[in-house]
Amino acid sequence: MSENESTHAPNFIRHIIEQNLKEHKNEGRLVTRFPPEPNGYLHIGHAKSICLNFGLAEEHKGAECYLRFDDTNPLTESEEYADSIRDDVHWLGFDWGDLLRYASDYFEKLYQCAIQLIENGQAYVCDLTPDETRAQRGTLKEPGTESPFRNRTVAENLDLFARMRNGAFADGTRVLRAKINMASPNLNLRDPTLYRIRHANHYRAGDAWCIYPMYDFTQPISDAMECVTHSLCTLEFEDHRPLYDWVLDNLSFPCRPRQIEFSRLSLEYTVLSKRLLTQLVREGHVDGWSDPRMPTLSGIRRRGYTPESIRDFAERVGITKKDHVIEMGLLEHCVRDDLDKRAQRRMAVLRPLKLVIVNYPEGQSEELDAQNHPHYPEMGTRKVPFSRELFIEQDDFMEDPPKKYFRLSPGQEVRLRFAYLVTCTDVIKDPETGQVTEIHCTYDPDTRGGSAPDGRKVKGTIHWVSATHALSAEVRLYDRLFATPYPGKDTGNFLDDLNPDSLTILPSCQLEPTLGAATPSDHYQFERIGYFCLDSFDASDTRPVFNRTVALRDSWGKIGNK
Repeated sequence: MSENESTHAPNFIRHIIEQNLKEHKNEGRLVTRFPPEPNGYLHIGHAKSICLNFGLAEEHKGAECYLRFDDTNPLTESEEYADSIRDDVHWLGFDWGDLLRYASDYFEKLYQCAIQLIENGQAYVCDLTPDETRAQRGTLKEPGTESPFRNRTVAENLDLFARMRNGAFADGTRVLRAKINMASPNLNLRDPTLYRIRHANHYRAGDAWCIYPMYDFTQPISDAMECVTHSLCTLEFEDHRPLYDWVLDNLSFPCRPRQIEFSRLSLEYTVLSKRLLTQLVREGHVDGWSDPRMPTLSGIRRRGYTPESIRDFAERVGITKKDHVIEMGLLEHCVRDDLDKRAQRRMAVLRPLKLVIVNYPEGQSEELDAQNHPHYPEMGTRKVPFSRELFIEQDDFMEDPPKKYFRLSPGQEVRLRFAYLVTCTDVIKDPETGQVTEIHCTYDPDTRGGSAPDGRKVKGTIHWVSATHALSAEVRLYDRLFATPYPGKDTGNFLDDLNPDSLTILPSCQLEPTLGAATPSDHYQFERIGYFCLDSFDASDTRPVFNRTVALRDSWGKIGNK
C-alpha cells in the first residue's frame, strides 16, 4: 500500500482526489476545509462533513484541513457557538493545528475584492428593496428584469459602496450586486447580492463594519486565499457552483479551488435543519442545545455516544451524490457495537422492589466477585456487597405469572447474578392498595456464585443490589425525540410529532455502589437494561444522575416489524 493509499471505503470524491494527485494537479497538494457558521451547535449531519474533510487530510501525507468559521452574519453568531464547534471537532478526534481561520479575518480583503469587481464593471450598488429584488428576479421559466440601477457608472458605484461601508445608509436600503446575467437559467447568476448592510455588533469585529459579505462571495475567496484544492460541500450548493466559479474567474488568485458536492446526511426520527433545531431550543421543547435528545454533537456526547461510533457511522453511511434518509437503527447499531466492547458491566435497579432473604443472618454482609465484562477477562473483576435485604426490578417478580415465565414468582427458584439461588416464599402487600411492597425468599448457602452443587438447573437469572450499600441516583431514560420517522410529513408541523415519551426520569433508582466513582467519560452497561453514562451537566457528588445512551436492543424496529 502506498503512503497515500486510503484504507477507507472508496467513493467518488476519493477517486477524484486520487486521480488529481496522480496527475500532480495543484502541484500535488491536497487542502480541504470545514467551514461552519457559528450560529448554532453542530449536529450529526455535520459529522459526516467533518469526517470527510479532516479524514482526507489524515489519509494523505502532507495534506491539510482548515477549520474556518464562516462568521459573516453578526445577527446570529456568537463566541458560544464558535467554542462549541471547536470542542465538537476535537471530540470527534480531529485537530486543525495552526489552521484555524475566520472569514471575519478576511473582511478587508473581501472588501477590496468587491471594489475590484466594481472597477471592472462587474458589480453595482442597487437601491431596490428586498421585495422589489425578488419580484424582478424572474422564475425558472421567465428571465429576470434588470435593476434600474444596474448601469450606474463605476465612479458612482465606488462612491456609494464606500458610503455603505461608512454607515451612511440604513439596513436594507442598498446592496452590492454582481452584474452577471438576469436571463440566466440558473437563478443564482441573476445578479446575486454580494454585500448587505447590517448595523450590528460582530462578536469578533465589534463595530468595525456595518456591511457584510454574502456566503456565495465569501467562500470562494476564502478558499482561494487558503489555497484550498477541493472545496467539498453538500448538494444544495450544486446550483451555486457556477457563481463560485464566476467569482474566482473574475478575481486573481494564485490557487484555484474546485467545488465538489455530495449528499447531505438525513436521519429518521429527527430534524437536522438548524432553523428547526433553533426553534426547539428557543421554544423550550428541549433543555438547550446540549439536551441529550438533540441530534447535536454536544447532545449526543452528553448522552454517552462515543466519537468512535460517530466516525464509524459516517464511514458506513458513505459519500454519494444521491440524497437518502438513513435509518436511526444504523446509528444506534454503531453506538451499541462500540459500547459493547468498551462498557464495563454494572448492576442497577431502576424501579426497586425490596427482597428480603429471611434465612440470611441479620446484620451480616459479604463481598462477591463480579465480572467487569463477560467477553474481556482482562477488564478484571470487582467486589459487589451482598446482604439480607436487596433491591430487584419490579418487572422481575410476578405473583401470577404466565407459562414460561422464568423470573421470580411464588415457589419459583431463580439465580441472583454472581450470588445465590433464592426461592420466593412470601409476598407482602399494602393492605389498602394491594400493591406488592416486599417479597420474602430463602437462599441456598451452598450455591454461592450462582451454581448448585447437586446440578439442578435454574433457568432464570435476575440482577440486584444490596439495599444496605446501594447508591441512590436519578436515571434518565432518553428515547427518540420524535415519534415518527419523518417529523411533520403528515401534519405539516414537525412539532406535532414530538415523542411524549422521549424522556422518562426515574428519581429513586438503586445502583451498585461502585458506580459512585463514575465520571462522565466512563461508559457502563447496566445489565439487562442498556448503556448509560454519568450526566456531564447535572450530576454532582451528592446527586448522581445517569443518562441512558441506548437500549440493549432496537425496540423501535420490533414495533415497526409488528
